[in-house]
This record gives sequence, structure tokens and C-alpha cells, in this order.
Amino acid sequence: MEIVFLGTSSMVPTKERNQSAVFISHGSEGILVDCGEGTQRQFKITGIPLTKITRILVSHWHGDHVLGLPGVIQTLNSSTTGHRLQVFGPKGTRAQFEHMGKTFLMEYGDGRLKLEVNDIEEGMVFENDDFYIESKKLQHSVPCLGYSIVQKDRVHINLAAVKKLGLPEGPLLGQLQAGKTVTWKGKIVKPSEVTYATKGKKVTVIMDTELCNSAIELAEGADVLICEATYADELEGKAGEYKHLTAGQAATIANKAGAGKLVLTHFSQRYKTTQQVEEDARTTFDNVICAKDFMRLEV
Repeated sequence: MEIVFLGTSSMVPTKERNQSAVFISHGSEGILVDCGEGTQRQFKITGIPLTKITRILVSHWHGDHVLGLPGVIQTLNSSTTGHRLQVFGPKGTRAQFEHMGKTFLMEYGDGRLKLEVNDIEEGMVFENDDFYIESKKLQHSVPCLGYSIVQKDRVHINLAAVKKLGLPEGPLLGQLQAGKTVTWKGKIVKPSEVTYATKGKKVTVIMDTELCNSAIELAEGADVLICEATYADELEGKAGEYKHLTAGQAATIANKAGAGKLVLTHFSQRYKTTQQVEEDARTTFDNVICAKDFMRLEV
């Protein structure tokens, strides 16, 4: 997977930071998590076509996370034919899209954008042969969801073992890769003899929330945890008032979840640099970086 940070500010954008948006690509899939104001322009700057977006995950319906949706949807609807886009979000998302369509006079279908909008709860919200997406409710001032994108473990053929046994290419190898035992020239061949597995990667995105158990549970074992850190630790009181996280609290989630890497984002406009935010997080969790707009990360 590749992660591209399209917006790393919170409510107010700055000269250096756009509002929240994270794009995660996996093969032919492109997953956009939130779509703050100006996200369409951020895509153009990165050179990533909007048609790469196959799914949009909405964390919640505060403006800094969704104000870019009308532009992205309108462009896809007017410039593509038959492009399929699946949207997931908390309860009320379908109604919000209906209002948006009426407000901006956007009609879907008729060979244009094939849009499917889903109101979801906790649990697995999407699955195919390669990965799945799961969600959990977070604790914010409005209904808010966190998401994990999880690659499935991959089974590979051990070419040296196959050559040693003289197995031919074709259906037999496919059966072994699918976990089935086969017979070749009178000999029983088990999958364990000629295959090996690599563990899939997990990326968790936690946007606006206060510190809660569901955030820790969602991030459990994540290779990369992308987490909001709106405030430095000295503003813990303000974070609690607005149901946001401090850098130290984000690090606590990463630490308790056993995450591999913590990437902080969604910074208040008051911070000209993220040095203090990163230092606060590092007192609890060492493998941490602060995201910047257009930063790319391979997983």
C-alpha cells in the first residue's frame, strides 16, 4: 500500500496545510479517507487522477472533513463515463449526499458516475479477495468513525520446492496455493511443502475523537496508525472540551495498540511547526512522525 497525505490541517487550512484528506492506494483500489476543502486541487498537484478513487471513507460530517466532496463528485460525474464510486460513512451520510446532489444540481447515473452511498455502523464494511475495511465508533461531538484497511495474508509458491518435485505450472499450483492437497505422479503433495505466506499489512486512520478504548481496539496491531493530534499536551483541557486528541494521547493509543508506526496529522493552525507535537508524542511512543501535505509513505 502507498499512503499520500493530501491535507494535514484541522479546521482552518494554512499556507502549508490543506484540510484533512488521506489517499491510500492498494493495487487497482484507491481509498480516500475524508475530503476537506481543496482536496481536488491537492490531487492535481500530486498528479493522481480523481478516477483512481474507488472508495471514499467519511469519518464524520464536520466541514473540514467533507467540504471537498462536492467538487470531487461533480468532476467525476461530469468527466467520466461509468466510473464506479462507493462511499461509506456514519448514519446520515446517504441523506447528506442527497442534499448535496440537490444543492449542486448533480444527477448520477445515465452512463456517468455510478455512485453508491452507504450508512454504516461498526464492523466490516467492505471485503474483496485482497483486503477488507473495518470501522469502529469513536467519541466526538458528532457521530464519527475510525477505519482500518487490512491486507489479507498472501500465499506464495516456493519455486525451488516446486522445481524439486517436478510440479508443472497450471491448475495443480493453483490448488496448492488455495490450500488444497494434490496428488502428482502418485505422490501426495501438501500446501505446506511448496507454499509460504506473508502477513498482510494494516493501516488504521483515526480522525476526530477523544481518548477511548474503541480507538485502541481499532488500531490493534496496525503497521501504520494515522492519528489526529490537534493539540500539544499543554492544551489537554482544550482537547477534552472539543473532544480531540493531544499528541501524547495519540501516542498512548499507538502504544496500547501495539502499532508499528505512528503518523500524526490534523494539526491546529496555531502550530507553525510540529516540533512540540512530535516531542510530546515521542515521550510515550518512539516511532512517530508528523505528516506534511504531499508526503508519501510506503507500507
